[in-house]
Amino acid sequence: MEVVYERCAGLDVHKRTVTACIITPEERKTRTFGAMTKDLLGLVDWLMERRVSHVAMESTGVYWKPVWNLLEGSFALVLANAQHIKAVPGRKTDVKDAEWIADLLRHGLVRGSYIPDRAQRELRELTRYRVSLVQERSAEVNRLQKVLEGANVKLAAVATDIAGKSGRAMLHALLEGVQDPALLANLAKGRLRSKIPLLQHALTGRFGPHQRFLVAQQLAHIDYLDEAIAEVETHIEEEMRPFEAAIEQLVSIPGVKRTVAQVLVAELGTDMSQFPTAAHAASWAKLSPGNRESAGKRLSSWTGKGNRWLRRVLLQAAHAAAREQQSYLAAQYRRLAPRRGRKRAAVAVAHSILTIAYHLLERQCTYEELGANYFDERQREATIRRAVHRIERLGYRVTLETAA
Repeated sequence: MEVVYERCAGLDVHKRTVTACIITPEERKTRTFGAMTKDLLGLVDWLMERRVSHVAMESTGVYWKPVWNLLEGSFALVLANAQHIKAVPGRKTDVKDAEWIADLLRHGLVRGSYIPDRAQRELRELTRYRVSLVQERSAEVNRLQKVLEGANVKLAAVATDIAGKSGRAMLHALLEGVQDPALLANLAKGRLRSKIPLLQHALTGRFGPHQRFLVAQQLAHIDYLDEAIAEVETHIEEEMRPFEAAIEQLVSIPGVKRTVAQVLVAELGTDMSQFPTAAHAASWAKLSPGNRESAGKRLSSWTGKGNRWLRRVLLQAAHAAAREQQSYLAAQYRRLAPRRGRKRAAVAVAHSILTIAYHLLERQCTYEELGANYFDERQREATIRRAVHRIERLGYRVTLETAA
């Protein structure tokens, strides 16, 4: 096979050790280093002494990150999906794995993952940590509801948010020893006051010392998570100031709010040159159909597993866009949902949002709405013919006149 890189190295990365194999015209040598910073700096010196130009490694959990941080800037780095470079069965040792990775890289057979620069990676950590905190808060609210159900308090059956202002007031009153359902229900605020009679029935339960202890702990945990989320959001806003123009462009897309735009900037970046086309970006995010065909038959073309953080917010934005009636994206959703199902329609709209975001960031412009009747206007005659045919099947005669 053709040699693409003459001086290259393959790294088999683990928690405590890194096995490196270098291949140059002069030698093929393997050596094992520790995973501490001092050891990794020794690895950098060893590679530079042998004038290695390209280094490849597997994406092994998070253990590749310390190695990447120290090699970044000194070598052309390739981070490969472990499934794409699986070694031949029966040759599974750390040394053999490093040699296999080096051989694949030498012949240009390793396809690297998109790894942004350090500043964007740190921005990703912030937005992903915010998601984790929000999910943890939702889990704690669910645990709170389980405790209330065990105490025969059916607050969740009446109030949409048991951790909202009204729910908090009632729960704090329960913690203080108030047992009268009428007094508890009277603490409702806003629209929930119209349900006071129903609240009185829901708040009639068996709330004892055990539930009082658990609810107090859970409310304190929810308060802590609220404060942590607010602090993280404040820090994200500060870090996003250099990207304010990109965020303003992205929020012009229907369904894309500021939080979604921040995640798009953190996950995709603002420089679209790393993706040759919008289709490449959609394929990287695994929001495009798979290409699976055998013996002339198209097999199941599920999208696959991609960037779950990006996919999550794009699907949220897709569902939000589907509710905005007078928009192209809502029309696309309504066009696909009856035929393909709501989930597939949401994935298609998410694909469209990602494509739009790519072009907005590439061209530095805002979104221009095509309109809810875009698909009807694109196939005007066929749309009229189908509508007339459906009405005639109901027993009517249709005459068309152009409106003034």
